[in-house]
Parts: sequence; structure tokens; C-alpha cells
Amino acid sequence: MLIEVKNIIDKIKTEISSFKEKLSYEPKLVSLVVEPDESTKSYLNSQKRNAKKYGINLEIVESNDLINDLRIYNEDDATDAIFVARPLKKGYTELDIAKHIDPEKDVEGVSLHNIGSMFYEKELFVPCTAEAVVKIIEDTTDVRGKNIVILGRSTTVGKPVALMLQRHGRDATVTITHTKTKNLKEITTKADILVVAIGKANFVDRSFVKEGMIVIDVGINVVDGKIVGDVDKDVSEICQLTPVPGGVGSVTTAILMRNVFRAAINKKGDL
Repeated sequence: MLIEVKNIIDKIKTEISSFKEKLSYEPKLVSLVVEPDESTKSYLNSQKRNAKKYGINLEIVESNDLINDLRIYNEDDATDAIFVARPLKKGYTELDIAKHIDPEKDVEGVSLHNIGSMFYEKELFVPCTAEAVVKIIEDTTDVRGKNIVILGRSTTVGKPVALMLQRHGRDATVTITHTKTKNLKEITTKADILVVAIGKANFVDRSFVKEGMIVIDVGINVVDGKIVGDVDKDVSEICQLTPVPGGVGSVTTAILMRNVFRAAINKKGDL
């Protein structure tokens, strides 16, 4: 069974509509990109069209000096929000972004301030994909007391998802696994909910799951020209599974757009 995310996206759109009423202008989102290839340019142009539908002015800036450009747009009053396009080119790391992006314009939730604030449950923004995962889980079931296993420990998905699911009021029991985890299938098959974010096409098959489990597939991989997830589609025959494409990614995009409005309103002091 595939998990439907339309209801979640509709709720986010309703939230965006309420934010729009508080703004008298079209908020500006700057996307910084270093040496983009054709696929990255195509992705950013599609995001620009998508942003326009939400009433956001997305400006794509090809950067020759990412750190300096972050400083420039941090200080630019006309820029409400910033995100840095991936993949990052050689010479830059995720930590560079985390250190230098303004937390109040950091709509991806990757700054040191926003990541650190998650420990205290007081963040302004959290990583969009992580929030999408949590929203989908909460829309599907009550997470309180659930045994949740996460495959992957990235700073944008695995780790923040774990923090968010353990926070007071959610109260899930979370296990993070990784490439050095032993007896992986013994761990995953005991879970109530499995989150997979490892970037390996169709890695998780039926042997990793049990019947009735909720499986959140965060992966986006290209195989023979087609987009596939980290979870084999056959898993949907015995589990509730998010589709790829059209699952976590769609919710993530809506959250990013909502965050642009939140950043603009926060700048006004109305959030």
C-alpha cells in the first residue's frame, strides 16, 4: 500500500495562504549554485517555476565564491531566504554552509544555530526533508512509544529525524543504523516504522521489513533513466510505503516554500 501525501501538502498550502495575508510583497528566495551542470540547472529552473506558483521570487545565482556570496545575501535586506543548491563542488562542505548562512534566512534548516536549537526544541527552521519525514509519519500513525529505525545518519535526514521524533510530545524510541551496524535486518524487522535515507537504489527489500510496517523512502536515485527510491517497490505489497517520486520529495518542496514565507514574516517580527 502506498502512503498518500496530498493531505499533508494541502495543509502546508493552507499555512502558506495564511502567511500570504500577512505580507504585502512577493518574498525573495536566493539559490546559490557553484559550477552547475545541466541536470542541476534543469532542477533549479523547475524549482523556479514551482516557486512562482507559490508566489515566491526565486533568483538563481551562479557563485564563484560561495562563502562571500553567503555573506552578501545574508546582509541583503531584499533577500528573505537563502538556500545552496547541491551537489556541492569540490572545495566546499556542508559545514561551510552551516557556519556562514544566516539562521533567520536558512530555510533549509542547516545552520549551526538551527541544528543546535533542535536539541532544545526551540528551532526556527529544521532540515526540510527531515520535517517532511516526520510529518508523513505523524499523518499516518501516532508515533508515541513506537519503535522507529532509521537507515542513514546524515546531518540533513537521519540525525535530525531522530531528534525530532524523540522530542517531548512525540516520544518515539529511535534507533539509528549505518554502514557499520551489525545484524541490520534483525534490527529493521523489529521496527514499527522504518525510515530509509542511504542513497542506494532499491536496497531495502522484503527481507528488511515485516508485514504492516510503515516505511518512509527518502531516497532519490536514477536507474535506467527512471527515478527510484532506496526501497524496492515490492515492499508496498506488505507494508505502507511512501512513493518515489511523489512522496517525501513533494512534501519537502512544499515545506521549503512555506519556510520562505516564514522567513519573510519573521523578518517583519510578525511570526
